[in-house]
Amino acid sequence: MSRMLVFGLVVAGIFMVACDASRPVAGVRDDRPAAVADDQQTKGETMTGAAEGNLELATFGGGCFWCVEAVLEQLDGVSDATSGYMGGHVTDPTYAQICTKTTGHIEVVQVTYDPSKVGYGTLLKWFFKAHDPTSRDRQGGDKGPQYRSAIFCHSEEQKQAARDAIAKIDASDAFANKIVTDVLDAQTFWKAESEHQDFYRNNKEYGYCQVVITPKLDKLGLDK
Repeated sequence: MSRMLVFGLVVAGIFMVACDASRPVAGVRDDRPAAVADDQQTKGETMTGAAEGNLELATFGGGCFWCVEAVLEQLDGVSDATSGYMGGHVTDPTYAQICTKTTGHIEVVQVTYDPSKVGYGTLLKWFFKAHDPTSRDRQGGDKGPQYRSAIFCHSEEQKQAARDAIAKIDASDAFANKIVTDVLDAQTFWKAESEHQDFYRNNKEYGYCQVVITPKLDKLGLDK
């Protein structure tokens, strides 16, 4: 067997292990670094609503929240990007519960941003760049309803902007298929476990980061 074939099989194995949420888990993806596995810090609940001062909130679901967070946290005008869960029927869900695909939650990133520095329309553009909005419950090897493409709107203005953006992209034929992103009212945001926050920044050598997130950032021209 050639070295290139062996390397390809190893990379594919890393990708599938990291992405397969149907495997048994104990709180986070089960091939996570050992130091991450030991962190069981209690999550905190963040309710939907307006951010402090002149800041505003935006909430996006676009597959694995590690990926979406790594993109959106780099934008000028974004003061915080927090990974969490939204849209389900279980109070204060854990990552292990989310992976059972029975809670109704979607992995999301809630962005706190300064509208005088970055507009909601710009956030929408990067959201659509960061994932495949024509794939409803799957992003690459990540499969399941928790990976649904969704925009949770905090105002009627955001909802209209999201719908207008989808209509414009569909009309442009930018994608081979129509966008299937759900446009929904924001619900209670449940902050994910601490090990999921700034995951890419803290684990750049992790297999999933090297195989999935770093190439995504390269493609988008963002810092790694």
